[in-house]
Amino acid sequence: AGLSGAALAQSVPCNIIDRPRWCDFTFGSVVNRSPVVVGISTGGAAPVLGQAIRRRIETMLPGTLAGWAERARSIRTEVMQRFPDFGARRAFWSRFADKALSGQSCVDDSGAHDRPEETSGRVTLVGAGPGDAELLTLKAVRALQSADVILFDALVSDDVLELARREARRMLVGKRGGRPSCRQEDINATMLKLARQGRHVVRLKAGDPMVFGRAGEEIDALHAAGIPVEVIPGITAASAAAARLQVSLTHRDHAQGVRFVTGHARNGELPDDLDWCGLADAKTTLMVYMGGRTANRLAGRLLAAGMPSHTPAATITAVSRPAEELRLMTLGSLAQHDFSGVDEPVLIGIGRVFAALTAANTDASRAASIA
Repeated sequence: AGLSGAALAQSVPCNIIDRPRWCDFTFGSVVNRSPVVVGISTGGAAPVLGQAIRRRIETMLPGTLAGWAERARSIRTEVMQRFPDFGARRAFWSRFADKALSGQSCVDDSGAHDRPEETSGRVTLVGAGPGDAELLTLKAVRALQSADVILFDALVSDDVLELARREARRMLVGKRGGRPSCRQEDINATMLKLARQGRHVVRLKAGDPMVFGRAGEEIDALHAAGIPVEVIPGITAASAAAARLQVSLTHRDHAQGVRFVTGHARNGELPDDLDWCGLADAKTTLMVYMGGRTANRLAGRLLAAGMPSHTPAATITAVSRPAEELRLMTLGSLAQHDFSGVDEPVLIGIGRVFAALTAANTDASRAASIA
């Protein structure tokens, strides 16, 4: 207090560490990608929080950003001349910013010589992961923050959508079994229409777009129309479940391979063309997507193909979400289990890699009953 008072008497600004009430100014944290500079301040209330925020922003911003900012300064006049129309100019700078934030290296040809008619839209297929927003990749977040329109699945969580650019238009195009859903043809047509309007369309898919996400159909439609498309992978449900359960799907003592299959064909029934003998292999871990409604028949076909009834199995509902629920059983009990009334997606894991998990759960249950 004495030092602060003496400084005040001499009209000298004063900062005393960890004493905000005696500070005339505070030092914030800075993210420096000069000429881009981001300042973070908590007004002296929580310096460590400010530093943590700085680290988060440092992670989000690519190291090449400074070069892109310098390039933008050098071509501003040229861009004004080549794109007198405001809409075309804004489209150019949007593409420029997308490249800058994508982590690409800044090169001399940054698109300043593009013609206005070359400002057509594009589509990015983005994996939203199983639900937990913190499982998104940085590249996925950057795509969401540069999107003009987001077409999202019904299983995409609100937390993931919260990371999108505020100005982006959001359109639900989800498909859920047994419920009114958007037709795939309509989704394809919507993507094409919006991209042809010069929009950056993000097609946000639960899990990974390339794993039971119908990405192939959408990519084919976009390629046929000459629309640029990029795919950003996401964490698929099986990987997320393995991490949550701390079970290695390819533990070398139990499995030499893993297979992902769908339990839900186009007609809503169990696919009738699966390789049941291969799926019943004791050395392979089997992960079944969308298997809740067909679990009994699936288990029955595996038993008929020779898989032992005591084979460990696990069902995981709503992986990584607040409603997540785990059930441990055997293949024999799975054949009798009733999933009616379960409104969340069900992932089924079958194989010897789940044995330790089942044993640990049994031991915990015994200990609880003894206590």
